Amino acid sequence: MKQLFSKTTLCRAIAADPGGTFSQTVLVLFSDKQNLRPLLKECARLFFGAKEGSRTGDLVEKEWYPDLLIFPEPEKKLSAEHCEKIVEESLLHPVEGEKKLFVLDNFDDATPLLQNKLLKLLEEPPENVYFLLGAESEYAVLPTVLSRVKKFSVPPFAEEEIEGALKRKYQGTEYSKEEFSLAASASGGVFSIAEKLLLGGGEEHRLAQTFLLGENIESFCRGMDKYQNKSEFFAALKSLLRDVIFVRAGEGKFADRREAELSALSREFEAGAAIACMERVFEAEKQVRFNANFSSCLYALALGIKEEKETWKRLS
Repeated sequence: MKQLFSKTTLCRAIAADPGGTFSQTVLVLFSDKQNLRPLLKECARLFFGAKEGSRTGDLVEKEWYPDLLIFPEPEKKLSAEHCEKIVEESLLHPVEGEKKLFVLDNFDDATPLLQNKLLKLLEEPPENVYFLLGAESEYAVLPTVLSRVKKFSVPPFAEEEIEGALKRKYQGTEYSKEEFSLAASASGGVFSIAEKLLLGGGEEHRLAQTFLLGENIESFCRGMDKYQNKSEFFAALKSLLRDVIFVRAGEGKFADRREAELSALSREFEAGAAIACMERVFEAEKQVRFNANFSSCLYALALGIKEEKETWKRLS
């Protein structure tokens, strides 16, 4: 992942001018929630000017560097107790250097109450105190917070970059070039999604195909109520629709799957319908990120897809 991080505008900017880039409070938007914390730690290493493998670099990686405070603990959410400790610690001088950095991971999971609790501190941090906030998206971050931070959006990685990262990580394994390519193309530029698709044996693609074909849709949506891999499922939907668009446009050679594998879907979707449905998938994904009920969104999406298919068949 560090090789991917090093190519981002964010990391290059911090390496070139840490103080100027940070401007005391920075919000990093990164769609790969699983790798958000590693990205924030890489930003922290660059912020402190530490070389990879150095003492400071190793301490930052292990979250032991005294002038770096990361909240909350892995797999937990920010709490009122965390906020109180952040306020208290912000008043103390740095231990080793001249700067103290607070990293708030998954800030978009923090409640509005807690975000407001930190608002004044984020707006006017003490001298030599910096804040680095990480979020998957800005939808759940309060507008009052957004207006007080310097925002950096890390765009999705290119397919070839994702594929290269998968090959580096899984070099010497049984996975084929085609499997690496398929996982990368379906990932939407998100490494953790590509990795899960590679390791998961294509479950999301099978579910996505069933969904797009509209088979037993009510029971299907109810059964997805507690489904965890939402991002992977949406990525598989978009990947399948993209391949259908290629096939219907007579450009099946650019699809990641053989045309025979897409025959059932290609019969169901006109090219225009597949394009319109792609937009509906993007909208449903955005709603789920806003914490909308997953099953309800899927059912509404299924109805929208059915409507698009019928409309475009009438037009053809």
